[in-house]
Amino acid sequence: MYVGAAVAVGLFGHATPAGVAWLRCLGAAVVLLAWRRPPRAAWRGRRLALAIVFGVVTAGMNVVFYEAIARLPLGTAVAIEFAGPVVVAAFGSRSLRDVLAVLLVAAGVVAIADVRLSGSALGVVLALGAAAAWAGYILLGKRVAVEGDGIDSLAIGFAAGTVALSPLALGTGEVWSSPRLLLLGVGVGVLSTVVPYALDQVVLRRVGQARFALLLALLPVTAGVTGFVLLGQVPSVLEALGTLAVVAGVALRSRETTSRLSPEPPG
Repeated sequence: MYVGAAVAVGLFGHATPAGVAWLRCLGAAVVLLAWRRPPRAAWRGRRLALAIVFGVVTAGMNVVFYEAIARLPLGTAVAIEFAGPVVVAAFGSRSLRDVLAVLLVAAGVVAIADVRLSGSALGVVLALGAAAAWAGYILLGKRVAVEGDGIDSLAIGFAAGTVALSPLALGTGEVWSSPRLLLLGVGVGVLSTVVPYALDQVVLRRVGQARFALLLALLPVTAGVTGFVLLGQVPSVLEALGTLAVVAGVALRSRETTSRLSPEPPG
């Protein structure tokens, strides 16, 4: 996911942020459709409608987030966007321990992101839009995993998102004249969408959406660990404390009984 994000930022000099997000959606749709080849049943009725809504919301989330990070420091945009999963987790909280877990995660993400309230007001609005869309992604993603066809619906959804947002292709002109840039655009779709979102579908089948929302808070933690191990980027004291807070919050919220998390056995 983070390699994909780095490639996407590098493409901003050759296409608009929204155009790069559309390329990401296109690349994901092409790869998922070629891989899964959804059966006819997946293209009909309620499952089709659910897949289309899920795909359009998810593609829109990527567009507004890319536009936000083009106007705000990345850490600020990430912290604001995490309001979406935190709200979902908060509404799924049923005990004082759950509430404490949500507060620990929220504080930890803010500390890790090193928030600076600089940049344009439009950037803040876009980041808040990404937060709302991320909450929608979690809620709809759970329904797709349970009621839909999982990864098959993911493929159909991104195909629908690509069509719905096709006007954004106007911002990708330079990419089409370079096979290398086009390949990088498809690569963003594979790294940032196909792999992580397919894994999300597997996880969402097994855990509740509130717990899944808190597990997402491990993303900035893994980014920090990757930066330390591979790039020698030593975290500050505040970032280290934020990492510990996130891990503690996820561990606290993850103490659920197996019967609540596991699907009913067949028969």
